[in-house]
Amino acid sequence: MHAMQMPIKVVVGLSGGVDSSVAAALLKDQGYDVIGIMLQLWNEPGEELANRCCTPDAMTIAGDVATRLGIPFSVVDAKELFFNTVVKSFIDGYAQNQTPNPCLTCNQYVRWDFLLHKALSLGAAYLATGHYARAIRSENGVTQLCRGVDLSKDQSYVLYALNQFQLSHTLFPLGEMKKTEVRQVARRYNLPSAEQSDSQDLCFLGNSDYRDFLSRYYPAINTPGPILTSKGQHLGIHQGLAAYTIGQRKGLTISSPNPMYVLEKDSARNALVVGRIDELGKKELIIKQVHWISGSAPELPIRAQVKIRYKARPEWAQIKFTADGVTTIVFDDMLRDITPGQAAVIYQDDICLGGGIIY
Repeated sequence: MHAMQMPIKVVVGLSGGVDSSVAAALLKDQGYDVIGIMLQLWNEPGEELANRCCTPDAMTIAGDVATRLGIPFSVVDAKELFFNTVVKSFIDGYAQNQTPNPCLTCNQYVRWDFLLHKALSLGAAYLATGHYARAIRSENGVTQLCRGVDLSKDQSYVLYALNQFQLSHTLFPLGEMKKTEVRQVARRYNLPSAEQSDSQDLCFLGNSDYRDFLSRYYPAINTPGPILTSKGQHLGIHQGLAAYTIGQRKGLTISSPNPMYVLEKDSARNALVVGRIDELGKKELIIKQVHWISGSAPELPIRAQVKIRYKARPEWAQIKFTADGVTTIVFDDMLRDITPGQAAVIYQDDICLGGGIIY
């Protein structure tokens, strides 16, 4: 008699949302031994109902989904880790006049470090999530990160910092699906999360405006300073550089014969530099903390497409090294919203090669 083959164990990061619920349902159907884990993330004291990733309601729904699927479910406390990595880097980024993306930090340190290692410690071979992306094992042993088939929902941008070890232990069950199909599957399984609305970014802000949040945790962020033209002309006073983004036109509280846009946040002078629309835009940026998913840099220069924000469209560019080891990206066209602190993520066709933080 042949010994019965044990099913492969997978931990699914459940959130109470439709995507992670369907990921769990599909894996269960495919014969995996599925365990559901929800992370309890940090929220401001007294705002327990506000963190959209883990409200009591979301926990109840995630638990109900697990019961419906007949899989074990537990909640793991990651509040301190989340605060020390995601929230602190968010505050630090704004303190340095950058505009950080907390989802990148969360995926890197909370989901694919803490939760992945939790999964492996339970004897699981994989961590699975409801992200719209694909992890494709190629013949040479490298696991490629590819865009999700539903390009309108593709989340590979916020996963560019994953390494080979992490990707080789990851499953993305929704990578080949459209969002409309996912909802249909949820209804077919009669999952309690079937009609849940999509979660938004910055879960820990709850109902707070990010500027209010920052002023509570880093009051110096509200230090007023001059609003200057690129030639140094004084136009007014700003209320703290964190309140502004590159390319912003509204809310500048200055009078000028021409519409003025934010060109730069000059931290050395605590100055907001503004100018006409024809002064706005750059063709070149540099990235630091560069990460290549394959584990080694491609032979540069290369032609590739680059996304400079999660929702930005990919733009054609040349990627090249400069003398000091920094990676430089030169775009074919002028871009108006290159924002320090965001990631520039590099693609060739559907393959995400990696990326880095814009400086």
